[in-house]
Amino acid sequence: IDGEIINLHRFAQLGEQGVLLLLSDSTNAERKGFTMSEKSVGAVFHNIFEETPKNRIMVATFSSNIHRIQQVINSAHAFGRKVAIIGRSMTNAVKTSSELGYLNIPPNVLIDISEIKNFPDEQLVIVTTGSQGEPMSALSRIASSEHKQVTVKPGDKIIISASSIPGNEKSVSRVVNELLKKGAHVVNDSIADIHVSGHARQEELKLMLALTKPKYFMPVHGEFIQLSSHRDLALAMGMDKKNVFLMKIGDVLEVSKNDARVNGTVPAGQVMIDGLGVGDVGNIVLRDRKHLSEDGLMVVVVTMDKESGTVIAGPDIISRGFVYVREAEALMEEARKVVNDALLKCEERHITGWSYIKGLIKDTLKNYLWQKTKRSPMILPIIMEV
Repeated sequence: IDGEIINLHRFAQLGEQGVLLLLSDSTNAERKGFTMSEKSVGAVFHNIFEETPKNRIMVATFSSNIHRIQQVINSAHAFGRKVAIIGRSMTNAVKTSSELGYLNIPPNVLIDISEIKNFPDEQLVIVTTGSQGEPMSALSRIASSEHKQVTVKPGDKIIISASSIPGNEKSVSRVVNELLKKGAHVVNDSIADIHVSGHARQEELKLMLALTKPKYFMPVHGEFIQLSSHRDLALAMGMDKKNVFLMKIGDVLEVSKNDARVNGTVPAGQVMIDGLGVGDVGNIVLRDRKHLSEDGLMVVVVTMDKESGTVIAGPDIISRGFVYVREAEALMEEARKVVNDALLKCEERHITGWSYIKGLIKDTLKNYLWQKTKRSPMILPIIMEV
């Protein structure tokens, strides 16, 4: 929208000089054709503003999309509206981009969010974060009536100028539902063309491959299905399959002056943070926590004679998160009897190995509880020696 166009000639020059490795964005590698121009969104904004002469307008978009913000400001200025910015990242983006000259804001258009009460609805546009339904974003807080300065009014026109990133659909739907319940009119990309992708589609990706003519190619930024589609595009363009690297998280690509090759892996992925511990919670601990959260815990305490293996006291059973003891006294009493019977058999057979007895307690109680409740709590036997 600023008149600048991509310098394809420079890419072609680099291709002639020789490109060893091209890493190319794969987000839209499955989509055919070309990505629409950002400029097309401006005309849609203009029409929506024209159709909304008497109501307040809110626009949610990515704070990094400076050209989108510029087009909102252009439409607001054309229809005599003031623009207020909310959301920390949006406020910072507008401030920095205007200071650097990337955002052109006409005089007296931008107002502080605290000033919106001084203007009628038909003179206001609010630009906000939260197009992906982020729980702490400004739009989410507005939708849940938790924002201190902005409250949704019936008739508000709320434009969500973004498409849902895969995985965010539920969060976005939740925000939209709350806005609709409050009487707002929500416009998203399924209703009007108020968003174009910032990612290249197939024809543009093929053009980049044709211009740069890389010796090696590595598709990046996308799920495996997008990376695979991008790889297939490169192969269709005539690249050698051995020179296309489809990498997984943790794979190492070693690049030298004239060569590139996959060279092992490094530890990568999610790092669990638990209190002051970083990375010290592994799969076994997570599995135990999941088990506890789903099925609860049963602790069996038994006091036994160290020499003879005779039961001196117990078994006592403590339940946490499995059943409320006072409402399941019959079950708990029967469970004690089952465990006690198993221990008596050990006495009769003169078995004194604590590991065997613990295993027997766990197996006996586990089978009984599954038979009675179809649940499998974590069972923790504790044997005290005297």
